Amino acid sequence: MEIVDKSFVRKPRSYIVQSLLAVIAVAIILYFIEILTHAVIIAALGASTFIVFAMPNSVTAQPRRLIGGHAVGLICGTICYYAFLTGYLGRLALNWELITWLACALAVGLSIFVMTITNTEHPPASATALSVVIYGWSFKLTIFVLAGAIGLAIARKLLGSRLKDLV
Repeated sequence: MEIVDKSFVRKPRSYIVQSLLAVIAVAIILYFIEILTHAVIIAALGASTFIVFAMPNSVTAQPRRLIGGHAVGLICGTICYYAFLTGYLGRLALNWELITWLACALAVGLSIFVMTITNTEHPPASATALSVVIYGWSFKLTIFVLAGAIGLAIARKLLGSRLKDLV
């Protein structure tokens, strides 16, 4: 078993350039968000960044899935947040932790369901749904996530054929 991929040894340039482009993309994203207070959101967009720069030709790197998946994650997370944690169920909850866990789990499951039936499958977007439940919905969060997804889609489009699948 080899530790270093043979493709990297033969042609390291794509690996290095694309990894550096990912660093720039994440740096821009981090500039606009407080990393310590929104770690789940950063993780979701970090995973999306990996897909765009390491697997640009994969189905999940397509703009419809990248942007649509995060939009679905935002919507599903928002529904679960308001239904379970701010509404009638939240006030009735005898065990706040249990209702929070249920809301988180349902947000992830619902996002998977909606992404698969709308052809917007983007696995990191389920973490977006989870983050909305954990941190609560806000206009700033929504704009940040959508701007991050759109920015990654634009980067993929602009770099086009120069990006190679590294995986």
